[in-house]
Amino acid sequence: MPEFAADTPRFDPYKSYKFRVKWEGRYVAGVSKMSGLTYATRTVTLREGGDASAVRRMPGQSAYEAITLEQGVTHDADFEAWANKIWEYSNTGHADDFRKDIVIELCNEAGQIVLAYIVHRCWPSEFTAVPELDGMGNAVAIQSLVLQNEGWERDESVPEPKTL
Repeated sequence: MPEFAADTPRFDPYKSYKFRVKWEGRYVAGVSKMSGLTYATRTVTLREGGDASAVRRMPGQSAYEAITLEQGVTHDADFEAWANKIWEYSNTGHADDFRKDIVIELCNEAGQIVLAYIVHRCWPSEFTAVPELDGMGNAVAIQSLVLQNEGWERDESVPEPKTL
């Protein structure tokens, strides 16, 4: 039986350099780097009273790790506008809804979407508007946005693409 249902000749995994980030139904311009989607479940250790020689382990609370998005500094103010909603909420106690669902799409070399994940109820906990500047360097200025989230799930409606 082939490894892949739609694209049977393919045997290499997808590359990580073709991806897009979408929120509020539109793609965010210039996102050049993103941390991974990660969650961890704590381990609860216990001993039973009748069996003092054995330790049992069971799953405890799960937590989703923050996601960091990086973007070259441009006139696009989306990162900053979203981060400012948190400042408004922190200082006034109210703001427009500062939580957003975002979509992460991974594409193959042909630009077809091969995987998509929906990240739920994200909000920015950290924003770097301008990075460290160095007059002697030649690096691109990168701003970053750290997003807390309440979980993610794979978008099962995205099928495996067929070979072109």
